[in-house]
Amino acid sequence: MQHRIIVLGAGYTGAIAAGRLARRLHRDDVAITLVNAEPDFVERVRMHQLAVGQDLKPRPFSEMFAGTGVELRLAEVTGVDADRKTVTVTDADGTEELAYDTLVYALGSGWNDQGVPGTAEHAHEIASRPGALRLRERLAGLAAGQPVVVVGGGLTGVEAATEIAEARPDLDVALAARGGLGDWLSPKGRRHLRKVFDKLGITVHEHAAVTGVDAERVTTAEGGTIPAAVTVWTTGFAVHPIAKATTLEATDTGRIVVDRTMRSVSHPDVYAIGDAAMVTGPNDKPLRMSCASGVPTAWQAADAVAARLTGGKLPSVPLRYFNQCVSLGRKEGLIQYVTADDRAVRAALTGRLAAVYKELVCKGAAWGVANPILLPTRPRRVVSRSVHAGSAARASA
Repeated sequence: MQHRIIVLGAGYTGAIAAGRLARRLHRDDVAITLVNAEPDFVERVRMHQLAVGQDLKPRPFSEMFAGTGVELRLAEVTGVDADRKTVTVTDADGTEELAYDTLVYALGSGWNDQGVPGTAEHAHEIASRPGALRLRERLAGLAAGQPVVVVGGGLTGVEAATEIAEARPDLDVALAARGGLGDWLSPKGRRHLRKVFDKLGITVHEHAAVTGVDAERVTTAEGGTIPAAVTVWTTGFAVHPIAKATTLEATDTGRIVVDRTMRSVSHPDVYAIGDAAMVTGPNDKPLRMSCASGVPTAWQAADAVAARLTGGKLPSVPLRYFNQCVSLGRKEGLIQYVTADDRAVRAALTGRLAAVYKELVCKGAAWGVANPILLPTRPRRVVSRSVHAGSAARASA
């Protein structure tokens, strides 16, 4: 009988994990099912581009996984029973329960309104394709001179503000940041960021925590207001709520606690990757929610699953950072070099060359997802067929 592997979610991490597992395991021995609600891959790191009217290349999963042995199941994940080892999915035909021997949980995250009053009703998000498309429609309907406020001074907020300001120089674009502009960057990085913001005419409200949103303005902690015909909310991410409703050990925010191989510390047949996992990197510092963090966890989990099933050596590649890649519109960029635990160092690449670098990184990530069968490897045979008890995973612990 085949060992049943189910991968939940086909963002960067889930799609990469499914493809990597298909390369490493003999298809006679495993059945790999990838569950996702949408039929094509979403380049989440480009949602700010989609929001301003740029069209992205379609990447259908049916083409990406053709010939790999990965079965795509188009459905929404509505439940996980980690004790019974089942997943509940819902599609147009109804609800079905799927049994697994190994589960890779990659449901990721969405926007986080932080509980700020009015945000859910009046703000736009770009953490998803539907959200980016709604913002796209709203921005297209704005007349010249109308104000747009991006709330959040992190990477997503900076990219959104610069993209909007470059694409629509007729709008009055502002950024409201809880701290200083680019305060996580090196001095060189901060100088370049401010230079680009000034060139694009973006107004910056620093140390301005937003405490309320309505249809025409945002309110700050000091009681001031900033006019906003459109508010774009980019203050971080919240993980999918399903994990927190299970018996999996998770943090207060719902991230699954895993070991160095991305395996759940409470359920050895479950692996969690990407934003859904609480992963610690150098100096025991939690990895931030990002594509840069998620992709290495997908590699780590897939290699660990394959190793445990085939009797191979467990992966021991350290999870670390090298740089932060920031697009500042289509013509400018910023590559901030960092320590292994993500702290800025003095060196930074700026300008047009940095924009090209960031574009290559985005294209490379998408290529890695879209071409899972092209990277060479020799699939190995599963050494244990005790699939329903999950004993292969436990015996290799």
